[in-house]
Amino acid sequence: MTARYYEFYCPVKILAGLKALEHLPAELAERGCAAPMVLTDRGVREAGLIKHVEIAFDEAGLSVGPVFDDIPSDSSTDVVEAIAREFRERNCDSLIAVGGGSVLDTAKAVNILVSEGGEFLRAYVGAHKLTRPLKPLVAIATTAGTGSEVTTVAVIKDTHKQKKDAFQSSHLMPAVAVIDPRMTLTVPPAITAATAMDALTHSVEAYTCIAKNPLSDAYASAAIRKIVTALPQVLAEPGHTDARLDLAEAATMAGIAFSNSMVGLVHAIGHSLGAVCHLHHGTCMSLLLPYVLEYNFDVIRDDLAALLPFLAGDDVARATPPEERAQAAIAAIRKLRDVIFEATQLPRSLSESGKVEKSQFEKIADLSVDDGALMFNPVEADRSDVIGILERAWS
Repeated sequence: MTARYYEFYCPVKILAGLKALEHLPAELAERGCAAPMVLTDRGVREAGLIKHVEIAFDEAGLSVGPVFDDIPSDSSTDVVEAIAREFRERNCDSLIAVGGGSVLDTAKAVNILVSEGGEFLRAYVGAHKLTRPLKPLVAIATTAGTGSEVTTVAVIKDTHKQKKDAFQSSHLMPAVAVIDPRMTLTVPPAITAATAMDALTHSVEAYTCIAKNPLSDAYASAAIRKIVTALPQVLAEPGHTDARLDLAEAATMAGIAFSNSMVGLVHAIGHSLGAVCHLHHGTCMSLLLPYVLEYNFDVIRDDLAALLPFLAGDDVARATPPEERAQAAIAAIRKLRDVIFEATQLPRSLSESGKVEKSQFEKIADLSVDDGALMFNPVEADRSDVIGILERAWS
């Protein structure tokens, strides 16, 4: 399934390690920036994580600019446009985004308006609408999952149409991504697990979908090994900074992988499941991943078998007969979900979630078959196929 021709692109500079943030002022100075605006949400600010950024600038004899901390978990065009107006009024020259996927996507969207001009974000909906590099954006992820710090996409809800719009361009990629384990130490166990399963799904789909390539495979497989090793460590010992760093690195590596190879049916259904049932995106990924792999099984058997050493370890892979390795890979994912459930009660089935009704399956299926991620799935799926997967994921 590996393409004979492919493109791979990731221009984001990555600062990684304990106290990586301390290198941030020099990165902005190198780009001629002296007045950054910080974007975050109230939860991140109340957790004291912005202090790490402020201290890094204080030690460099600099100061951060205005801090906008009112970004909701489901950001919107109204929020983006309000921030852009304040950015211009305060004469800012760069952006520092500190948060999860919503904050990072909001920062990308703000950067469109303050760099390209205009008052309304709707003018830039879709792919390849941006004409030139944007202002310097630094992405500091406070969850280890979305990979948004190294992707070309932002998703923002249109306030007036009440639907989510996607923006895609290589210019949306941040200039710098900071991976500092201090930024994820306060994430609760259930969110840690859900976001890690988001990263695992990015990696597995990147490795098994039709746009895969050797470079994306390398990032995806390495990310998988880090996740399955580090996640149980973090759940057992939340303050384990080395394991936290491994998870954060894995999320970034998974982001690089799927940004270059795309994702598939897990995401197509997961986007719709989350929208209809108001489930956390990472939880949706965890709920659906093994069932979609089983649906795709006949086509991706060899790829799944190749992933077994990364999912279960080299010893298990060597001890497993070749013809059983693909099924063993799915079994390893189920085993990881069981470990997570014991530690966090993250649901393993739709019924276990308590937020899904079978009566919603048809609406979820209708939305799923129109999702762009379906284009890259190795097996076609129609409405009835999606309903069948949801039925299998029910219990």
